[in-house]
Amino acid sequence: MRLLLLSSLLFVFAIAANANDSTKQKQTLPSVMVKKMDGTQVNIQDYGKTGKITIISFWATWCGPCIKELNNILDVYEDWQKKYGCELVAVTIDDSRNVPKVKPTVNAYGWPYTILLDENKDLARAMNVNNPPQTVLIDQKGNIVYVHNGYTEGVELELEAEMKKLLQP
Repeated sequence: MRLLLLSSLLFVFAIAANANDSTKQKQTLPSVMVKKMDGTQVNIQDYGKTGKITIISFWATWCGPCIKELNNILDVYEDWQKKYGCELVAVTIDDSRNVPKVKPTVNAYGWPYTILLDENKDLARAMNVNNPPQTVLIDQKGNIVYVHNGYTEGVELELEAEMKKLLQP
């Protein structure tokens, strides 16, 4: 009798676990307006609808690890674009006092990335970004598939491994 009861309970838990897995919704980019460096508005969701792998990197001009991460990615970015067809969107969370430093910083490092301004941190709040750097990987269908907080040397290799997974059948 105990064995039958135990088996029944395990069966019910297995069904409940499978039901939870099948109802999980994939997380996508929120609908939040941010500015390009020229001042035009863009919805961040548009970057999840390009059909290509998109890396979103939250950074700030005052964040040393952010600068280091974006510079280290720069070393491999051209190769990543060829291999994975990816695009990097660097979203600065600098406030209105520091926004004037963004363009000189981008120019000084020669970053070819799409640069977006999140002065009011609306996007950062919507994506639960507390401290930069935070890197988010979006698959070709617009789903968030990987999030990494902070930066240590070599994390870009982990990011590349995640991109490789996206191209596997």
